[in-house]
Amino acid sequence: MYTDRFGTLVQKLRLLPSVGSKSAQRMALHLLMRQRTGALELAQALQEAIEHIHECSICHSLTEHEICDICQDTERDDGLLCVVESPADVFAIEQSGSFKGKYHVLHGHLSPLDGIGPEEVGIPYLVQRLSQGQIREVILATNATVEGQATAHYLVESCKHLPIKITRIAQGVPQGGELEYVDSHTLHQALTHRLPLNQSS
Repeated sequence: MYTDRFGTLVQKLRLLPSVGSKSAQRMALHLLMRQRTGALELAQALQEAIEHIHECSICHSLTEHEICDICQDTERDDGLLCVVESPADVFAIEQSGSFKGKYHVLHGHLSPLDGIGPEEVGIPYLVQRLSQGQIREVILATNATVEGQATAHYLVESCKHLPIKITRIAQGVPQGGELEYVDSHTLHQALTHRLPLNQSS
């Protein structure tokens, strides 16, 4: 029979995404039986992260300072703003090395059924930021889910009064993908937003 403390540990590990009771139980056993020192180091790292990492006051990504390194970078394009749903999206785009503008991180996406509206996502603050006149183009990089698309559509409607170019990241067949394995929605997006390879004179 497991102790109360072990049960509490398992329950807290289930806070992690995609971790069920069995996975949490295996993690707890591994930490207690084989990685006790590592478990203490993990606990310390978590405590320090919670104490020192917070949202950037400008873009809402994660940082240990008042303003994150990207927002402070004078070599990046201040007129180009990429809007994403979470800091994880910033990490992914940065790893691609293909974007040299600034970011704005929403608090997720719109989900009326869950009580998550524009205020909860932080859209009014984004519109206020765009109203300052420094941004010339907004790239909407919300996820290609129903909620992500709805959020992008709402943002377009909210920014209609602003003299700003609004674009959406391209969606379609992934590099190396075979058509027979691609879902119908992705194929629809790829065909709808196809790009010309040559231009007739």
